[in-house]
Amino acid sequence: MKAIALISGGLDSTLAAKIIKELGIELVALNTKTPFCLCDHHSSSGCVSAAANAAKQLGLKLITLNVSEEFIAIIKKPRHGYGSHMNPCIDCRILLFKKAKEYLEKEQAAFIITGEVLGQRPMSQRKAAMKLIDKKSGTEGLVLRPLCAKFMDISIPEKNGWVSRDKLLAICGRSRGAQFSLAKELGINDYPCPSGGCLLTNAEFSKRVKDLIKHNELNVHNAHLLKVGRHFRLSSVAKLIVGRNETENSRLLDLAEDRDHLFTPRDEIAGATALGIGLYNEELVNLAARITGRYCDLGGDGCTEINYKSGFNAKESTVSRFSVDPVEEGLLKSLRI
Repeated sequence: MKAIALISGGLDSTLAAKIIKELGIELVALNTKTPFCLCDHHSSSGCVSAAANAAKQLGLKLITLNVSEEFIAIIKKPRHGYGSHMNPCIDCRILLFKKAKEYLEKEQAAFIITGEVLGQRPMSQRKAAMKLIDKKSGTEGLVLRPLCAKFMDISIPEKNGWVSRDKLLAICGRSRGAQFSLAKELGINDYPCPSGGCLLTNAEFSKRVKDLIKHNELNVHNAHLLKVGRHFRLSSVAKLIVGRNETENSRLLDLAEDRDHLFTPRDEIAGATALGIGLYNEELVNLAARITGRYCDLGGDGCTEINYKSGFNAKESTVSRFSVDPVEEGLLKSLRI
């Protein structure tokens, strides 16, 4: 018997997979990627996937699906609305379960398991919401939630005797004390994100998402940029992202596209890298240079020189240097997203 295990890299999905695997069920791990996951992070060695770490720890084959384009379309207009911020949790789960259902046939699997806990998330992990998600995704009866199964209706795997209900749990609520104890019992120690997590539940991050939607700029490239630096809205068609440290400066360079604008202090000065996206005129280039100058180590000097590069294609790029006064604090705050 085989099942598809939805793996985020968080503790709950790892525990659910571990429980079912120990019952003798063969598992294939499925992870969907979007720009908004808290579990994946970047380092000098590249993107580190918590889902990959979890699958390796459990000894599972991992299938990773990039659903960024589909998910961004959902964020712009979720059929079932948002949670407390910009998190379209119900529509997100419907998309995820639909993808899992596709892989039942591809992997010749019989059912789906998730790490959901009843009452843990206010929007998508209510019993009525779970039933709605199962219905809308076409997975009614096929989803087994091992951590809270005893609160749920009996699933097809239980009815058919593939999984004994006695081996399943009755965890409920937002506290993770039961999961931490279970992890210790099962020997699961490496879980970088206890809850998985989504940046769209964060109030400050959601402001940045709303700004992109308002200006019709929400796409995969710009969504990745939301996770880096300080953000400033310069006009209805232009914004600036300023790195907060060396790691973010490097990340901005990695994410830069040919049409973007780069601002850096002259080599002799320590300071931030800034990336401009959108349409820039001479006035906005000067404003962006002044903002970049605000985050330079001026050593008491009120003026600094900022290098500006337009375009990243070697044949078309131009480099200029501006001597600017850093932008004043009041204007800086008014532009901050």
